[in-house]
This record gives sequence, structure tokens and C-alpha cells, in this order.
Amino acid sequence: MGKYILRRVLFALFSLLVVVMTVMLLVYSLIDRRVIFMADDVWNKRSNNEQAYYEYVQFQKYGYLEFVNYTNFLAQKYQAIYGDSYTKEKSFNTDRDAVQYENWRENASVQEFIATYEAKGYKVTYLEPIRYKDGRLKSGGTGFLLMTRERSVFLRLWDYLKGLITVETVRDVKDPELTDRYIRIEKDPYNGFFALVGSGTTHKYLVYFDGRFPFMHWHWIHINLGVSFTKYRDQEITSVITTPTGNLATRLTQYPAFVGTDRYDETAIDFYSLTYNNGTLTDQEKELYPDKYTVGKYKRDGFSMLENSFVIGIIATIIAYMVGLPLGVINARNKDKLADKIGMGYIIFTLSVPALAYIFLFSAIGTKVFNLPYTFANAQVKILAYILPVASLAVREIAGLMMWMRRFMIDQMNSDYVKFARAEGLSEREIFGKHISRNAVIPIVHGIPGSILACLVGAIITERVYSVPGVGNLLTTAINGHDNGIIVACAMFYTSLSVISVILGDLLMAKFDPRISFTTKGGR
Repeated sequence: MGKYILRRVLFALFSLLVVVMTVMLLVYSLIDRRVIFMADDVWNKRSNNEQAYYEYVQFQKYGYLEFVNYTNFLAQKYQAIYGDSYTKEKSFNTDRDAVQYENWRENASVQEFIATYEAKGYKVTYLEPIRYKDGRLKSGGTGFLLMTRERSVFLRLWDYLKGLITVETVRDVKDPELTDRYIRIEKDPYNGFFALVGSGTTHKYLVYFDGRFPFMHWHWIHINLGVSFTKYRDQEITSVITTPTGNLATRLTQYPAFVGTDRYDETAIDFYSLTYNNGTLTDQEKELYPDKYTVGKYKRDGFSMLENSFVIGIIATIIAYMVGLPLGVINARNKDKLADKIGMGYIIFTLSVPALAYIFLFSAIGTKVFNLPYTFANAQVKILAYILPVASLAVREIAGLMMWMRRFMIDQMNSDYVKFARAEGLSEREIFGKHISRNAVIPIVHGIPGSILACLVGAIITERVYSVPGVGNLLTTAINGHDNGIIVACAMFYTSLSVISVILGDLLMAKFDPRISFTTKGGR
């Protein structure tokens, strides 16, 4: 069992690497990189060399390439010579000064600059200054001397993976005044359970429990999916998909300094999110907090993107199994009768019609007949906004489960053990309930994790149509906005779910089918 799981995990990690590398190759190498400026207002307001130089800055930020500015090279060079007393005025003031000379390539500093970075695989890129016909420089017509180097997909993948997981330690806080550094388990004053807390770590609460999905939360270990560059400028993608949305959720609670006393205050601050404050505390902060962990986020009454996607996907899967499996049993027990023909008609129609058609069908019926909100934005009662997306996902899943349950049961009905059961005088109810159903459901169990994944992946279109603030909608928005960071992060997210669902499906098969074992007598 252990060896099988290890092989599965290693294969899953390899698959994950291949998928992420492929996605990076597609978005960074096979798509024109200039599309990232389509909705960039800063780029649109610039022109000529200022615009071109801005492009190189953004290309480096996005991870397309690396570049070095000649002015920065001079600054570093003379900083090393003159120390902290150096200012840029002691060398070339700007790149314009360097290119004013007709023999700028003969300049010793320029030659040194080019030779230094050509040895590292860089290439010379020179942006000529804009001039009038008489040779005078136009206003702002500065030339730029750059050394550029394209980044390979392997280097980009390595940089992404090496920073994927980070762990907080007691040395994270760089404050010499902090002497009491620890990581320990303490009783959580806000819920009565226990929590892992730290001092010297970035967050105060490292592991804690609360009433929000997934109920156990980690600040100790961070999964860094990258940074958004367009939709959520320079924000951590992990934070984007896990931060709750909605209105501030104020409640009557105790600030950390008053835990155990009779003082309660109205606030929306999430005390589990407190991070260390490297600045000087105000008098109010000194009153409310016993230490310098005073910087926190606010609680909100809505779900995060991750929660919205999982809620819709899991509820749709539960409904599909609760409805699809019994209907499949009914079809099998009434094979070739009216109930079975109606069920088969539903299955054929549902699986043959494109999924997008159901979305618009349910949206039309739901909004016109039942007065349900079409999108999350116009929902007065938020819980009603989940009905149409869940129904759109569940209908197709129900048809698939009906089809497979019917097929597996009909296969079992022709087995020898069923004939023996009938010969022993067992009723059809007993035969179907105790024998056929139990054996037929085993392959269905294997697909439960995959069904949850299918609802999550299928929700990409559903979330987009219904404007659900979820991961699927985030992915489609990122594709339209060419936000490469989010595209790679979502690929990592969905691929991870896929490999996890395969492993969980195998474990469920071994649990419910005694004939299946992942080991043999030889331990292989």
C-alpha cells in the first residue's frame, strides 16, 4: 500500500511539472508577449522610447526576459568605488549623456558594460533617441542602452517551483527588540480549541480552527502561486483566491489585550490574520494589543473565490449522486419498460446537448419562472444566487451517473451469483438491495473524487456566465486579460485537484472492494 501511494505521488508530481511547464511554454513563448499591454493605461499614455523602455520593464516583471540598464550599471560601478557618498552626478547623468557622443561605442564604460553582460549571455539592445531633422533631440527623446537576455521555460519553472512553498520561522521578524521567539501550542481564546502560535514569525496564529471552509487554516506553511500583474496588480494569487469578499462582518468580541476580561468591542478585524508591525505602535495599538502583532485583515460576510468554487462543485456533486444513483437503479430494475425508456431519453438528451445550452436554459427558466437572480451581482439574497449554477452543473452529472449505474447493475443482473440467489428463493428487492446494488456501486465510488473535480472544472464556464466570484471565473478573466501569473496558478490548482482525485479514487476502490489490494505477498 505504502509503495503504491509513493509511486502514485511521484507520478502525480511529475505530471504536475509537465502541465505547468507546458502552460508556461504556451503563455510565455507561443503567444505574442505584447498582448499584455492591450488594457495597460500606463503603456497607452507613453510613446516612442519611453513606451519601449516601459515594455522592457514589464517584460522583466512578467518573467519574459532579464535586462540591465546602462545607467544602473554605472551607478553600481561607482557606488563600489566611492561608497555611500556616490551620486549619479559623478558619472553619466542619464543614458542620453552616454549617447550624445558619436563614438559612444568607443567609450570605455560602455565597452565594459557590454563585455560584462555578453559574457553572461546577454545581447545588446539600443533604443535610438528621437531627433528632429536637424539632429536636435526631441523633448523626452532619450536613448537607452540595454543588455537583455531571454528566460528559458526551464529557468522560469525552476524559479516558480523553488518559491512554491515557504515555511514561517521564528527568525522572520527582523526586529532586534524582539527577544522572546517561539512556536508553541496554546489554547485559542476565541473558540476554545487549541492553536499553534508564534513569536518572531510573520503571523501570530500559524495553525487555527474556525467556522469557515476548510475549517482548519494554515499561516505556517504558505503556498505561493505567483503574482497577478493585470487584474490584481502585484497581489499574491493565493491571497486573491482565499480572501473573503462581501461587506465587513462586524461582531462583538475582545481585542487580544482584553481576553479574559469583561470588555468587548465592536470590530471586523480578523485577529487570526495578525502580522508583526515593524513600525512604531500608536497609543491605541498599545492599549488594544499585548505585543506588536497588530496588522490584520477584516472579516467579511461573503465567501472567498476558493470557497465559492468548492461550495458550488461539492453541492452539485452531492445532489447528482443523491438523484442519479437511485434513478439508475430504477432504470435497471425496469429495463426496457416505460420508466427505463423515459430515463434513457433524459440521458441521451442531456449528454448530447452542449453544456453551455443548459446554462442558458436554466438561466431563462430560473429568472422568468422562479424569479431567481441571474448573477451574483444582482442577488438580494446571496444564497439564491447559488441555485442556478448548482443546477446547471448537477443536471449533466445526474445523467452520467444514471447511465453508468444502470449499465453496471444490468451487467451484475446476468452474473451467476444472482441466478443462485434467485434459486435460493430471495426476493427481487433483496437481490437488488443486498447484492446487485452493492457490487454495481463499487466502480461508481471510484469516480466520486473525479466527479467533484468535474464539477469544479465544469464550473469554469458556469461561473463565467453567472458571474460567480470563483476560481473558474478568475481563470477566464485572466485569459481575456492575459494575466499570465493567474493562468499558471489556475493550471497548477486544477492539475493538483486532478492528481489528488485519482489517488483518492484508488483508495476508495480498495476500501469498498475487498477483491482489490495494492500489495501482493511479495510486498510488490
